[in-house]
Amino acid sequence: MLRSLWIAKTGMDAQQTSLDTISNNLANVSTTAYKRVRPIFEDLLYQNIRSPGLNEDSSSYVPAGLQAGNGARVAATQRINSAGSLVQSQNPLDMAINGNGFFAVSTANGVAYTRAGNFMRNDKGQIVTASGNVLLGQSSVTSANATGIVIPSKATTVAIGTDGTVSYTLADSSAPTQADQIAMVNFVNPTGLAAAGGGLYYETMSSGEAQIGVAGKDGIGPISQFYTEQSNVNVAEELVSLIAAQRAYEITAKSVSASDQMLQKLGQL
Repeated sequence: MLRSLWIAKTGMDAQQTSLDTISNNLANVSTTAYKRVRPIFEDLLYQNIRSPGLNEDSSSYVPAGLQAGNGARVAATQRINSAGSLVQSQNPLDMAINGNGFFAVSTANGVAYTRAGNFMRNDKGQIVTASGNVLLGQSSVTSANATGIVIPSKATTVAIGTDGTVSYTLADSSAPTQADQIAMVNFVNPTGLAAAGGGLYYETMSSGEAQIGVAGKDGIGPISQFYTEQSNVNVAEELVSLIAAQRAYEITAKSVSASDQMLQKLGQL
């Protein structure tokens, strides 16, 4: 089989993965706090027909070797964690992180992390995500049975400070009551987090251990109440990348056609 057929196959596989990644970015352009993903390509192992630096005789080396490439592949998909734009809302439990950091939430699979701050209350008064995962405070972030941050049903107003302090005012009292302080988490390598859907991420060996902190301190961004972070996907850039990937796929497919025509000529000899 001609080597070009295999090389073209690997190139088409790589461009298909690129198209899948770009399509996923475009599909999540309206997803709260979604972070765009980009594919990272690398060339495959080369076949050394004549190694560079080969010593032809005792006095000279060949100026260039002869190496045959074996195609390309997508080595990784890197998540770009740049901040998205902030949009104001009327929900007092909407929060956005102005900088680095993640909210910690309790899930059936353990503690997960998210930047999607479109929170609400459940029937117990706990602050939860749209999927019902409980937002963790400083007092419960390390607890196995976390109760989270509870806002009583009689609360008339809810205030969230830039440092994550959650307080509320009852109808029969003018003095605010502090419920808890939101636990903020940061990682050495946020790109190494494992995405689980629903805006959730889980710690891995690549991300490093979760570093629990306070909003506005130690490199963690402050919290803005009445705001949500939007997706950082730029539609125009993604469309350009989509067209480029599509054209690269088409050109690689033409390599298959050219190789097929060569094989037909050989078969006619």
